[in-house]
Parts: sequence; structure tokens; C-alpha cells
Amino acid sequence: MSGSLMGSPDPGGRFGDFGGRFVPESLVPACQELEAAFTEAWAHRAFRAELREVLHHYGGRPTPVTECHRLSEQLGIRLLLKREDLAHTGSHKLNNVIGQALLARRMGKSRLVAETGAGQHGVAAATAAALFGMECVVFMGEIDTVRQALNVFRMELLGARVQPVASGSRTLKDAVNEALRYWVAEVDTTHYCIGSVMGPHPYPWIVRELQRVVGEEARGQCRELLDGGDPDWVVACVGGGSNAAGTFAGFVDTDSALVGVEAAGGSAMGHGVPGVVHGMKSYLMQDEAGQIREAESISAGLDYPGIGPEHAHLATIGRARYAQAGDDEVLEAFQLLSRTEGIIPALEPAHALAWVIRQAGTEIPRGASVLLTLSGRGDKDVAQVRDLLSQGPPS
Repeated sequence: MSGSLMGSPDPGGRFGDFGGRFVPESLVPACQELEAAFTEAWAHRAFRAELREVLHHYGGRPTPVTECHRLSEQLGIRLLLKREDLAHTGSHKLNNVIGQALLARRMGKSRLVAETGAGQHGVAAATAAALFGMECVVFMGEIDTVRQALNVFRMELLGARVQPVASGSRTLKDAVNEALRYWVAEVDTTHYCIGSVMGPHPYPWIVRELQRVVGEEARGQCRELLDGGDPDWVVACVGGGSNAAGTFAGFVDTDSALVGVEAAGGSAMGHGVPGVVHGMKSYLMQDEAGQIREAESISAGLDYPGIGPEHAHLATIGRARYAQAGDDEVLEAFQLLSRTEGIIPALEPAHALAWVIRQAGTEIPRGASVLLTLSGRGDKDVAQVRDLLSQGPPS
């Protein structure tokens, strides 16, 4: 319902003061076409049914909620993990990409273009393109192609063309810029399959709705585990913020505290100010001249200088809060979950876990229940973490 918390944005595509559609005139018709197509499809029972069927039989939904007994005992809290790492392709990204690919097919588009940082969205886009017989082009910063070389090979194996981006910081921000430029030139045949709750309207709304399945599943699963109650805390990592938005959507109308955890070196909510980038108004890391500052993170997926506009709105009205985690504590959290529960997390959700570990017993009271969305598995990060740990602590 328009105007309700985590409902539809206003007619201008804004969540409070954030969002909107700041794009060249040449892209306005494409955004309007996409908004109309999604509005129609999302209201169509057959479209929603096909999406659920593909996500169930192909994607592995519903994903389980796992209680971390050993780590919970160590921390003095009750820690539950929403296991998006167990979805096909290893993360929550497939939920969004399958929905957008079905929508693109419905619109008569034959090609997907995507941006990726950690590679998980690119892998998901390549997977959906292979499944539905579409072409796929993925833009990825040169730095990220090195630290996520395994995912580059996976995308190519799935039939996608991976286009390294050598401009700017050579990371996620620059991949988004190049994907938008490509879309402008190829809009008649190509759908831009954006990977997070960012970009011009209607993308933040579309991606959040497609990721809402995470929070809706988790809410029911938590109530089974918590004797009909909701978790005291709901925590997720945030770069652009799609896994967090999908998770929060399932709990925004409960008494659960909502916490998004950004990388300390890429904290738009912690260090940013309102501005416009990639077609949206949100909180961004900027210098005094208004130039975008480069984000720095151990995690390619959180290496983004902004945050989704709906997250900016949730923070502004006080419904969610946004914290930060640093690289060293993220590495410790990565290892701790692996050793105590036999679950190797991606570096992105390891940020959320690092914050929970730090706050357990203080801000998070002993005995409190915490749901953490484990947005991806750590296979892609094992080589990077091995190399980092072999270097030892900085001198």
C-alpha cells in the first residue's frame, strides 16, 4: 500500500525524502516502461506463481533458519541464521534475478546486463540467463575481478561475458556506471538487472519486493522456533542493502530491533551526507566538493559509497539503525562461525556477525534472540581470507 512502511514508494518513486529518478532523458521512457511492466506483473497471480515455482524447484526455497547452539552458548544469546547461503548459486541474489529475468522475458527483452562487486549477483544473473536462454553481459571492476576470480570463471562458464571496468576506483561503483551506459545504448533489447535496492525508481522498490521472500519466510520460521514470538533483534549486512531490505520487510511491523551493518570503510550512513548518485537520492560518502569518496572494504560486495534510499528513509525515521564493522573483526567473525558451527560465511554477512559478536552481552542483552541473515556462503572468499591471514597482523 502506498505510503505504508516498506510499502510502495510515492508516485515520484521516493521513500520520504529519498529515492526518485535522476536519469538522462533518454532513460526516462525505459524506467517508465519498467515501472508499468512490474506493476502489472506483480499484480498478476500467474506471474507470482511462476516466480514461486522457479524459486522453489530451481532455487531451493524456502531456505531454512538454523540455530547456532555452540556460538549462542559462547555469546550468551540465542543466534538464528537465515540461510540464504543454501540457495542455488550461494546467496540471496537469485531471488531478485529470477524475478527480473521473468519480467524481462515478459517485456520482450533478450539480453540481461548486470553489475557485480563480489560476483554473486553476476553469477545469479548469468545463471538466470542460461536458464531462460538469454544473453548476459556483466560489468565488474578490475580490482574485483582479481579478488573474485573464481566468480569470474563461474560467470563465463555459465555463458556470460564479463566486462572488466578500468575507470575510477575499478570497483562496484564504476561497474554500475558502465552498466547504466550500456543500458542507454541497448535499451530496446536489453534489461538492466540491477543487483541491489539502489538506482533510479522503480529499481529500489522492485528489488525489495523480490527479496521480501527472505523476511516473510524468516518471520514464520522464527515464530516456530521462538514459541510464536519474533526475534528481539534482526541484523543484516548492508552495501546497497538488498538482503537487509528483504529481511526487514518481514519484520518492520513487529517490535524487533532492525540493524543494518555496513563496512567501516564504506559506511554511507555513518560518514555520508544526502546526495545523488546512480539515479537516486540517498546518503553517500562525499568530499567537501561533492565528489564521491571511494569506499574501502575487505568485502567486494560492500565496497559501495552509498546505500539504498529506503534504508536512508528507515534510518531517518528511526525504524532501523545502521552500524559498522571493521576488517579485522570481520575476519575474526568469519573464522569463529566456521569453527563453532561448521558454516563458512561470505565476508559480507560476516560484517553483520562481527557486530553481533561485539554487542552480545552489552547492547544485545544476555538471553536475547537474534536473527541474522546469512546472505551468502564463503566459498568465493576462502582464497582471499587465506592470503590475508597468511600476512599476519599489520606491523
